[in-house]
Amino acid sequence: QVQVVESGGGLVQPGGSLRLSCQASGSIRTIYTMGWYRQAPGKQRELVTSITRGGNINYADSVKGRFTISRDNARNAVDLQMNSLKPEDTALYFCNVDATTVYNYARTFYWGQGTQVTVSS
Repeated sequence: QVQVVESGGGLVQPGGSLRLSCQASGSIRTIYTMGWYRQAPGKQRELVTSITRGGNINYADSVKGRFTISRDNARNAVDLQMNSLKPEDTALYFCNVDATTVYNYARTFYWGQGTQVTVSS
């Protein structure tokens, strides 16, 4: 199996910054796409950003120019730098890993438990 652990959430004032980190571990064979999703109260989970193994990046329109995703393939890790945060960025942020394991060659999505980001004055 694959374990996914997020860290770095917290409370920040509007206009502030936070950096989220995600670490995948376990019986990993290959990690393909890594991404960040978020879910605000009463809303559906939405894609924030994703990055492929080769470095192709996709951002939601709402975060373009403010958020930056980066990935370290050697460490099976992905970070999310969030700048110019707005109250509407408040949500539970989840890391998602698309991977195969040494026991399961089928690509499977693995999720972390989420880290809370609250933007408020």
